[in-house]
Amino acid sequence: MLKINDIHTYIGDSYILQGVSMEIPEGRVVSLLGRNGVGKTTLIYSIVGFRPIRKGSILFEGRDISRLPSHRIVRSGIGLVPQGRRVFSSLSVDENLEVPFKCPARSVKDFNLERIFQIFPILKERREHRGGKLSGGEQQMLATARGLISRPKLLLMDEPSEGLAPLLVRDLGQRIRHFREQDLTILLVEQKLSFALEVADDVYIMSKGKIVYHSTPENLRRDEEVKARHLGI
Repeated sequence: MLKINDIHTYIGDSYILQGVSMEIPEGRVVSLLGRNGVGKTTLIYSIVGFRPIRKGSILFEGRDISRLPSHRIVRSGIGLVPQGRRVFSSLSVDENLEVPFKCPARSVKDFNLERIFQIFPILKERREHRGGKLSGGEQQMLATARGLISRPKLLLMDEPSEGLAPLLVRDLGQRIRHFREQDLTILLVEQKLSFALEVADDVYIMSKGKIVYHSTPENLRRDEEVKARHLGI
């Protein structure tokens, strides 16, 4: 579904992504791991057009989206759950869910408002509450719901478990598995190794702006040398 070919991205004079290549097959959850500051969020931002790439290409369903503006990338079928949730604190839950672009329905399993409230019933109860008044877990649900309601084919999730209690992380994992069963493809950027391995079909590791490892979760789970060298575990 998504093919990233040798992309190079700078922030000012800082050379962040130094020839990144990876593939996200349709209907799978792919986890991207790595220490802080290695370029994972920059990769997410490059995919959605927030950080223009200088070299390489990004193909979504065979179409080059590398130089498209962000709103056209989202309309093509890519949703984003950003790091830090980024909900609008002064807007209600309903108003937060009105902000994203509503793309044409992708399938009979469309993530419309009714389905969003079935998946996250607490948001239905809180729909008049302002985003800033929600708990951390509720804000994460709202951020995820906002990414889903744009009706994506591919959902980019950047550190969704950050700051969540263990019970909420477990619940998040169940929801990600549910999304995959609904034919949603997911690129998951994560710091929590156990969580990433639990939900993923494929795993990549990034280090210093490059992809240095690609395997199944089972192989990485057994590879103590790779975990120690690239993840500090």
